[in-house]
Amino acid sequence: MDIFKHRYIFKHIKIIICPQSCGGMEGRLAFISAFDVIGPDMIGPSSSHTAGACSIALLAGKMLQGPPVWVRFVLYGSFAKTGKGHGTDRALLGGVMGFQTDDKRIPESYRIADESGLKYEFEFNNEREDIYPNTVDISLRDSDGEEVSVRGESLGGGKVRISRINGVSVDFSGEYSTLIVVQRDVPGVVAHITKCLSDLNVNIAFMRLYREARGETAYSIVESDGRLPEDIRERIKENKYVRDVMLIQP
Repeated sequence: MDIFKHRYIFKHIKIIICPQSCGGMEGRLAFISAFDVIGPDMIGPSSSHTAGACSIALLAGKMLQGPPVWVRFVLYGSFAKTGKGHGTDRALLGGVMGFQTDDKRIPESYRIADESGLKYEFEFNNEREDIYPNTVDISLRDSDGEEVSVRGESLGGGKVRISRINGVSVDFSGEYSTLIVVQRDVPGVVAHITKCLSDLNVNIAFMRLYREARGETAYSIVESDGRLPEDIRERIKENKYVRDVMLIQP
């Protein structure tokens, strides 16, 4: 049996639960997304080990300005132990090449990467136990020499969390349009970012600041309900303390 023919569907259906005895809650209905019950539309046998892996790698690839020419994956926990059997390696490789979780090219990721000239390395770390089970570290480089390192965790049901960028602890899901600003931790930079967003009528859903230490490198992560304008990157870069701006659109 080809494990990559397994797919989950109906992700937009709502299940309505109407209990016979509501315990004083008559008239109320509980709504549960079928996404949480069935899982994501995907290629592969596991929402954690294939869909989640692909989503992490897709987010990591979007943090580069151009397509990657080299990538290295370090898999931990169950990713390392059962990853090859569940196609985690192919899902990761496909993700950094821009494949979505339901892309039928995922089973051919190795061949496509070889034909495109993408260099790749895999390490399966079975020793480390002080880390979330479905975790991968991804290091990427594009043709201009720009590099980024990302740690991602697959949480189940296709949900993921980015927990580290270039060694700095962060926390975001990639489910929203996301702006990542790499800056020096000095007064005025956050105000500059929010003004740029306000000038372009961007509605902020979440905004968080992460930093290495006071006055050192910091990451402002902004998640928006709508699609972010492409020119926001250049506007934010006008501040002399901004080192880089990454834009991730779902």
